[in-house]
Amino acid sequence: MIRKLRMRFVCINMTIVALMLTVIFTMVLHFTQENLERQSQRAMESLLQADRITLGRLGETGQEVQLPYFMVTISPGGDLLATAGGYFDLSDQETVLKMILLAQSSGEDTGLLKGYNLRFQRRTTPFSQTIVFVDVSSQRATMSSLLKSCAVIGLLGMAGFFGISLLLARWAIKPVEKAWNQQRQFVADASHELKTPLTVIMTNAELLQSGGYDRQEQDRFTASILAMTQQMRGLVEGLLELARVDNGAVKTAFTQVDFSELTENALLPFEPVYFEKGLTLTGHVEPGLRVNGSPRHLNQVVDILLDNAAKYSSPAGEVVVEARRQGNHCLLTVASPGDPIRREDLKKIFQRFYRIDTARKMEHSYGLGLAIASSIVSDHDGKIWADSRDGVNTFFVQLPSL
Repeated sequence: MIRKLRMRFVCINMTIVALMLTVIFTMVLHFTQENLERQSQRAMESLLQADRITLGRLGETGQEVQLPYFMVTISPGGDLLATAGGYFDLSDQETVLKMILLAQSSGEDTGLLKGYNLRFQRRTTPFSQTIVFVDVSSQRATMSSLLKSCAVIGLLGMAGFFGISLLLARWAIKPVEKAWNQQRQFVADASHELKTPLTVIMTNAELLQSGGYDRQEQDRFTASILAMTQQMRGLVEGLLELARVDNGAVKTAFTQVDFSELTENALLPFEPVYFEKGLTLTGHVEPGLRVNGSPRHLNQVVDILLDNAAKYSSPAGEVVVEARRQGNHCLLTVASPGDPIRREDLKKIFQRFYRIDTARKMEHSYGLGLAIASSIVSDHDGKIWADSRDGVNTFFVQLPSL
């Protein structure tokens, strides 16, 4: 799929470039042809008026131009009265008369004799008719050379841009490829997470159905089924929340939020939780912090960080929550003592289904909380990151302040 998308990108680019080059070269050839024709027209008009070949400053280049020519004057009866110009062998009367007849039979005062590479112009008076013939071989050679040059430049340009397009395609499709790989990994991880509780549920249900077990064992099977069902419910709710965040549900609920009050209110329900775990929860919240965002989702971010700290803090540890102004931003920090997080894991922990300790997967930890928090913060044009040093793991959330 990614390969096809990349090739489609290259094909579209090459089509656009081919059309642009065709239009550009066509315009160059057209205007060059018009300019050369204009030069020959001016040359013939000048010859008819002045009977000379040096036609000072023809065209737009400002250069002296000399064109090979010859002129003939014919009487009203069709007799050749005079000839001028050394370009053509005027002693060949038959050929000269043939060219004159071709010019006269065209019915136009100016035109082109393609078989002779001559452009002509007639001037008729009551007593005679003068026809000037100007050689356009050099002009046609110029156009032929220009056409070949355009073809070579076009082919080289297309070849060069094809290589550039391949590089651009890899760069442009990289985010799509990353998203595609993340989606595939997401589906695989979600399937794996659901497979384990489903297997446990099926096994315990089959044991209950088979009979031969006393009441105590049956209660144990039922409790196991209930625990796995609750785990699956938590996982599905997390997946649904991620889907809502990805679909832009966060930005639709933006209002002005008192972030100080929101943080203080989020701390209250966690105080008994921390007390039961033997942990200390300390908050330092600067008053008057205001942000533009969704109150429900910002509260969810604080809840996720507090819940994460409660799960993974060292026994009898102190979790410190701080909210303060930092320049044009509000900075929320949640610091808790615990096992140090390796540097390579500090960025990965915000990925979906990523867990540092796989042994915790049965402790209602699905690897979705920090991913949800990261998506919400990103929708608020903020940043979230983590740091681990001196036995303290700290999570930071930076949001634009009002």
